[in-house]
Amino acid sequence: MSRNKYPEQTIEQILNISTTLFIENGYEKTTIQDIIDKLKMSKGAIYHHFKSKEEILEAVINRRSIYAREMLDNLVQNTKGENTKEKIKKILYEIAADTEIHAIDIILCSQIKNPQFVVAGLQGTVNDDASFMSRLFMEGVLDGSIETDYPIECAEIFMLLLNIWINPVLFNRELDETEKRLRALQQIMKQLGIDIVGDELINKIISSYKDISVFRSK
Repeated sequence: MSRNKYPEQTIEQILNISTTLFIENGYEKTTIQDIIDKLKMSKGAIYHHFKSKEEILEAVINRRSIYAREMLDNLVQNTKGENTKEKIKKILYEIAADTEIHAIDIILCSQIKNPQFVVAGLQGTVNDDASFMSRLFMEGVLDGSIETDYPIECAEIFMLLLNIWINPVLFNRELDETEKRLRALQQIMKQLGIDIVGDELINKIISSYKDISVFRSK
């Protein structure tokens, strides 16, 4: 076999096809052989880059994390609002509306029984997502659009509730139950002095979860 001169392109190809198959068929039902057949590559070409299907999944999730971080950075730089609170509301709506991020959520659902995955999700929510949000909360405190003495702690509470507690798949909830929790989150954040959960955001989040619920019920 001739040496691959473009390994980055091959890896990207493997991840693109794997992501599509994981979404369409489910992670558990997708085999390495399915990926090989779709790629029309040799088994050796796949295993040269990834030792297992689990390693491919890890790379898919990592790529999604990089994409999400780049998107957030771009939104923070380019989103305009009359104040920081309005800017945050627009950023949250754009995240909820992003189809690529939510397509990967379908894959992540297959890992909810994996304790290491769940712990990593909790740690990522506090260490990464909440850290990002706390900086915006502090900006809001400075311009007066957010009223709290605890921007860091409130950011952790918000992201844990939004990413974990609200998630209908983690707790096997129906969408109407999820909407009730989003309404509760809306009230909680108002009481904390951070009124950033609007009706438009709630409707968009519910809409984004519909595909996951359909997938889960198959």
